[in-house]
Amino acid sequence: MVRRPLAMLARLLPTLPRWSGVLLPLTVLGAALAGQSGEGRGGAPVVGPAPPQFQFARMIYVDYAGSRGFGRGWWQQDWPEAEDHFTQNLRRLTRLNVGDSVTINLTDEKLFDYPWLYATQTGYWDLSDEEVAHLREYLLRGGFLMCDDFFGEDEMQVFAATMARVFPDRQMVELHGEDAVLHVVFSINEATQIPGLRHLRGFGSVRDLPPPRWYGIYDDAGRLMVGINYNQDVGDSWEEANTPDYPEPMTAQGYRFGINYIVYAMTH
Repeated sequence: MVRRPLAMLARLLPTLPRWSGVLLPLTVLGAALAGQSGEGRGGAPVVGPAPPQFQFARMIYVDYAGSRGFGRGWWQQDWPEAEDHFTQNLRRLTRLNVGDSVTINLTDEKLFDYPWLYATQTGYWDLSDEEVAHLREYLLRGGFLMCDDFFGEDEMQVFAATMARVFPDRQMVELHGEDAVLHVVFSINEATQIPGLRHLRGFGSVRDLPPPRWYGIYDDAGRLMVGINYNQDVGDSWEEANTPDYPEPMTAQGYRFGINYIVYAMTH
């Protein structure tokens, strides 16, 4: 049972009426689809469960050869606890009908069924040319990628080199206060550090972390395609929401970012 996000709701819920206009159409759509499930005896309609409007999709990738080891692969960091906790609270804090989370390869044609994709530890990924091409197509066709949990210059070099292969003609830009993704649901105006639990338990320290940065990559129409959490571990803020020594302000900020990314992806 996830208790910390419930305590967090008391602080966040007063802001919810701001988004009712954004999310109501999704609710109406779900209700309409639920009523199209067929006919029962005597032609009476049979109303089944509405199909999910959103599923958390996590990218599967291969680690690059020079990365420090993580037995099951870095793409699995915080899996499945991060999405299990996050999607529970996504259901509580929005009107989205949230389905089961999935893990998916970039070369899987089902990738295009998911408008939002999460990739963690992206300072350790090693994408093939085929994967790069699929990711480019996915993003240009309207997909959204959230990149998370990479720190320092070495990991940024790995990440940036891969994104330069995906979009050699596009630059990462720092997100600023006026960017729509920072206000689509919650207004995010403060640069709260979102560390990993490891930083709170002696593997380094929060005070020694490099400053948090949020970057993005936009398409030609000004739509944000890639949200980049640099020197941040938003996944841990979801996973550790019920951990007493993970500070509530950091958890709350992580949930705000995640929800903003998702609602932005589904409305832009």
